[in-house]
Amino acid sequence: MVITGETGLRILEITYSTLLEPGHRKCNTLVKVVKQKNIKKLYNHEKVSILLSMTKKKEHYVDNERFCEAMTEWKQLVIEAEAQDEPRPPISEYIGECFVKIAEHLSRKPNFINYPFRDEMIADGIENCLMYAHNFNPEKSKNPFSYFTQMIYYAFLRRIEKEKKQNYVKYKMMENLDDGSFMRWFKENYFEKDAKNAYADFFDVSDADIEKFEPKKKRAANEDSDTE
Repeated sequence: MVITGETGLRILEITYSTLLEPGHRKCNTLVKVVKQKNIKKLYNHEKVSILLSMTKKKEHYVDNERFCEAMTEWKQLVIEAEAQDEPRPPISEYIGECFVKIAEHLSRKPNFINYPFRDEMIADGIENCLMYAHNFNPEKSKNPFSYFTQMIYYAFLRRIEKEKKQNYVKYKMMENLDDGSFMRWFKENYFEKDAKNAYADFFDVSDADIEKFEPKKKRAANEDSDTE
């Protein structure tokens, strides 16, 4: 199918008039039409220029090149301080800002955003970056963004595991100490839920968590009783 200049111009007018916000899908579609079909007459059109400018890729929230330069400069100061048996110098304000941005953006990912202890995850990630920033070697890697993103990612996982363990401890304490009043309260207030394990539901403890954190001896005893 060949799109003529007039047809392309009409597409341009319709898209431009219905464009609601920069980066809108219709705007992106038009840019593809203009580029792929080589409608050269439209390239100089004022509205095409505006639409093309709207769909330019946004700058990344961390400038990796500048981040690497800052880390390289700081790393050199660290090497000099260690050679003179002096304390490591503090990181620059810019490096600290990068750590905060990476942690906050990573915490908004779908697999992290719904955790109620997200602030603690962010704090753990930043703390890990501050503690181990000196291990970054600019001679081996020019990508500090990836390096510290991975560091923060694993800090998040450790926090999640720690919080799950705490929830399991609370769950077991409630299960062992409750005289039945909590179970009644749960049924009255959460009657739409299955109350087979009200304690686990209340503390958000899954069956997998129970199996993971349950003492090995007790787990073995339960397995033996199941086989009898």
